[in-house]
Amino acid sequence: MTEREDAVAAYFSRSVEALGKAAADRDLLATTRAIADAVTGALRGGGKVLIAGNGGSAADAQHIATELLSRFARERRSLPAIALTDPVVLTAIGNDYGFAHVFERQVRGLGRRGDVLLAISTSGRSPNVLAALEAAREVGLMTIGLTGTQGTALRALCDLCLVAPSDETAVIQQIYMTAAHAVCAVVERDLAEPVSPGA
Repeated sequence: MTEREDAVAAYFSRSVEALGKAAADRDLLATTRAIADAVTGALRGGGKVLIAGNGGSAADAQHIATELLSRFARERRSLPAIALTDPVVLTAIGNDYGFAHVFERQVRGLGRRGDVLLAISTSGRSPNVLAALEAAREVGLMTIGLTGTQGTALRALCDLCLVAPSDETAVIQQIYMTAAHAVCAVVERDLAEPVSPGA
């Protein structure tokens, strides 16, 4: 096996090991179920899900919002979810108030009591994500975090926080997106109201 092939196999091995550790972690699974219940409760009560993250986590925010707005695995009504990642909004707020406020301003403008803020940060230290969580708590949103083992600052601001058992960014993302898909599946099942496609 070449060095290049070794590197690929090693990455798969680390990923499988981390996902296996997560799958066997009863607390992580319980947290995932609790997150699904919280999102279901908010949506059932007329609330919405706001999702914030930077870089790859911004892409993940869009991914999760899409699963809720469109569908994950079954036909049902569209569920209200907003990824706070519109580049026009981000650059306007960043230019006028500074990058640390790009999510916080949106939470204050869009968030209402009964909504959920899903904050994604693999490091758990992103200043703009932490500012969004602080604003969400002030406004009265349920705060949920997705992070890795170093995310102490983020965990302190969350009602619920899923901590991926890794400190490697890409592996953390794989774990929390697996959990996010599980959450989408449960929410979709619990809020199932079959509709015809395109309705």
